[in-house]
Amino acid sequence: MLAALENGRILTKEGVVEGRTLLIDNAVITGLVAPGEIPAGAQRRDLQGDLLVPGFIDTQVNGGGGVLFNDSPTVEAIAKIGAAHRPFGTTGFLPTLISDDLHVVEQALRATEQAIAQGVPGVLGVHIEGPFLNPKRKGIHDADKFRVIDEAAVALLSSLKVGKTLVTLAPERTTPEMIRRLTDAGVIVAAGHTNALHQTMRQALDHGLSGFTHLFNAMSPLTSREPGAVGAALESQSAWCGIIVDGRHVDPVTLKIALRTRPLDRFMLVTDAMPTVGMADKRFDLQGRHIRVVDGVCVDDHGTLAGSDLDMVGAVRNAITLLGLTLEDAVMMASHAPAAFLGLGQQRGRIAPGYAADLCLLDDRLEVTATWIDGVEA
Repeated sequence: MLAALENGRILTKEGVVEGRTLLIDNAVITGLVAPGEIPAGAQRRDLQGDLLVPGFIDTQVNGGGGVLFNDSPTVEAIAKIGAAHRPFGTTGFLPTLISDDLHVVEQALRATEQAIAQGVPGVLGVHIEGPFLNPKRKGIHDADKFRVIDEAAVALLSSLKVGKTLVTLAPERTTPEMIRRLTDAGVIVAAGHTNALHQTMRQALDHGLSGFTHLFNAMSPLTSREPGAVGAALESQSAWCGIIVDGRHVDPVTLKIALRTRPLDRFMLVTDAMPTVGMADKRFDLQGRHIRVVDGVCVDDHGTLAGSDLDMVGAVRNAITLLGLTLEDAVMMASHAPAAFLGLGQQRGRIAPGYAADLCLLDDRLEVTATWIDGVEA
């Protein structure tokens, strides 16, 4: 079905374009044309002057809509999580499994394959965050689940048949050669929950590690005589850094300084969202611990951060108001930057001919009024 989205403002790589109509055919953007060039028979959609931007891609989604992926690593859970985040502009996501036993990791991988095969909207792969982490930087993760990567784990992590596999690990808990084996097998490797020294991080980067999971949180800090994981992240000009912009996980001033050290397109907004997103009930249980939302963040009874109640359009607004970014840069960090991190930068994350028709419509308050995934409007 040929569709024409007209009477809107359209955010392209060159900036906001007005007086043009976006054409979509078979889930792909085919062109930007003048109103008089709309093909006959196209299904026309009036955007009523709202702003059309690339759909947001979230690489760290633990849950949503009352569902925690760890509790239910199933196709049904993935669909519910995606449906909960879609009203907030998320058109692509990685359901994220925090540290658990390997049989649960396998369930998550197989469920992701099935979800993609069944056409669950927005599923781009899976994020396995742990259990290959450092107990000294465990955060809310259950250290009893932690383990060292062995041959069985490498085979399992490399087994996804469709979609992208992102693995967050602590480089000091494995070897550079093991990281290279994972990346050679197509796995995207990021550092997180790590107490690594700078030299260890540099070796990991040289062996294929390409990302940092929630920069500053749960990683060795930048200090005067040991740059740590944070120093390695800020020094690198090519690795991608996920940042949680909720004003609580990281002070906005700290993030502003970080943004000045490296290219903006190597930062990506993530939510680290928990089941409370899209729900009125702001409480849930996480591996036997009671979690509640306090001032917009999820904490356990001891005040330990346990993910967030953040959604992607909220992260975009926060990037503008708290970090002083332009709308164009904030949207880029929510769309094309994560797409590029996942190796999808030529397919998703921009409004341009040949790209997937994953779109988000925003009103003047930057609230989401509509979304499209593969050309299908919700």
